[in-house]
Amino acid sequence: MPAEVLDDPLGISCVFSDGRWATVTPGGLASEQLARDLLTGLAELVHPHGTVDSAGSIRHYVSALRVMDAALAERGFTGGAADLRRAQVAEFWMGTTGAREACTRRMLLGLAAAGGTLDTRVRELAEGRAYNPQPFRRPLPPYPEAVWSRLTEACQAAVTTAYQAHRDALAGAARGRDPAEGGRSLDNLRWLLARNGPMSTPSVAAHAGTSADAIRQVSLQAASGLFPHLDVTIAYVLLFSVYSGIVPDGVDDLATSDIDWAGDSSVLLSYVKRRTAAESLNLPRRAVRLLEQWLDHSRLLRGFVPPPGRDQLWLGMRQRGHADVTAGPVHRNAIRRWLARNGVTGEHGQVLTLHRHRIRTTHESMRDKSTWKGSGRATIDPNHSPQVEGDHYLTATTPAQRDALDAIIEDAQHDLARRAEPPAVITEESAAALADGYPQLVASLQLGDGVIAELIGGQRDVFTAACAEQLSGLHGPKGKPCPARPWVCLLCPLAVFAPRHAPNLLRLKGFFARQWRQMTTGHFMAVFGPYSQRVGEVLDRYDPAVLAAAARKVSDHDDELPLRPEEITI
Repeated sequence: MPAEVLDDPLGISCVFSDGRWATVTPGGLASEQLARDLLTGLAELVHPHGTVDSAGSIRHYVSALRVMDAALAERGFTGGAADLRRAQVAEFWMGTTGAREACTRRMLLGLAAAGGTLDTRVRELAEGRAYNPQPFRRPLPPYPEAVWSRLTEACQAAVTTAYQAHRDALAGAARGRDPAEGGRSLDNLRWLLARNGPMSTPSVAAHAGTSADAIRQVSLQAASGLFPHLDVTIAYVLLFSVYSGIVPDGVDDLATSDIDWAGDSSVLLSYVKRRTAAESLNLPRRAVRLLEQWLDHSRLLRGFVPPPGRDQLWLGMRQRGHADVTAGPVHRNAIRRWLARNGVTGEHGQVLTLHRHRIRTTHESMRDKSTWKGSGRATIDPNHSPQVEGDHYLTATTPAQRDALDAIIEDAQHDLARRAEPPAVITEESAAALADGYPQLVASLQLGDGVIAELIGGQRDVFTAACAEQLSGLHGPKGKPCPARPWVCLLCPLAVFAPRHAPNLLRLKGFFARQWRQMTTGHFMAVFGPYSQRVGEVLDRYDPAVLAAAARKVSDHDDELPLRPEEITI
């Protein structure tokens, strides 16, 4: 059983998805029957039956249980969950915090799911709307690009320097000999440490037959090159988080057994996300290379660390000149000191206050999404649900990304507005008719008498229509001729359609019909759909006699249109 209610003393014992277990006892209860019922409901919430999957969450639920028990006892209640009435439960929930209300609601519903007895009205209340809605947690914004670059560069510099020093130290150890016989040179001390493992400075001095003060600096230099210090480990941990985007608790608890090599360049990494359960990730190429380098960098030290510390992925020397090795999660205070020593600053020039969940958020916001194709959720990370992606990552953007999104939204809104406007079709080729019939067009385009005359006379004709201003830059650079394809003019606000354009409009309509026959429906609607609909709206405004005369000039083939080779129909 993943979770079991204990009798003596009353409590709950749980086994979680990562193999860890915890036993929690409430203690000091006024109603043991109510506590037993709530613990029975809590057992139903533990993984794999529910989402509770850590000892911290269990203690949180048990704390809410004690508060509910004490509050009801003050009002004389001593029964079990079956004796609870709607008014008693509502009074407690209205007067407590949102977190305690949420926990006790879930435990009561868990009891009902386990087959326990619960008053019908109490169950309806538990299934209803909360009195204390949970506040929306604002997602952590990604780091600014300048801060992100400084953090990444500092980690890369520390890792590269330390790894090169490690390779030099190994080469020096291969050249050295026993310092008791060959002297106290740097390579000889490296030889000693490479064979005996981490040693304190007094131990090295005793082996070499000298005093600790005389050998201290050389001993520290030899040890720092052979064995990664905690500072080096921190740089690897942060850079691995930057490259992989794994949650901090997943990175901290990694073991060598979690690494599944799939060939020489691919790694499937298994880790535990404390709020959910075990997950896996195909590491990006940069993260794979960094992991290979770290395993090589820590191989010598790992050989001298006894189990279970040896199995931890992250390990390092705790203090220079000592033999103490630390393995497992790195304390945040050590990370803070590392940032200060390496001069990693934030937006305002102060030492960066690092929140490792923001590293994950920044990784998600800046990662390359070009490979996410062929999916119905093409803009969503395949490892996330749309809700999680939208709430925690897509809403957390840099200023540059927000500007780009705003520009896309504005372009889409302008496009929709243009599609909603009726086409400007003149039925009589006279400047007076244009000015009288389309005053809103003349005003919006700021057309003068000369421009109107050119539109009417054909001097401003393009293939599909007459263009009010070909150098406006609506579909290309300002001051340059418009590069748009012929059908794009159908939705352009600068286009004015005259009777002389009817043959070309009919040719365009025939082109759409041929494309429809050779393209899939979805592809056609994405490429030509809006223009195919618009050409019908324009032609509907023409006089039938004009269309009949124009139809006699049109044949059904591509030679009549200025097409590129890839646009030709079969």
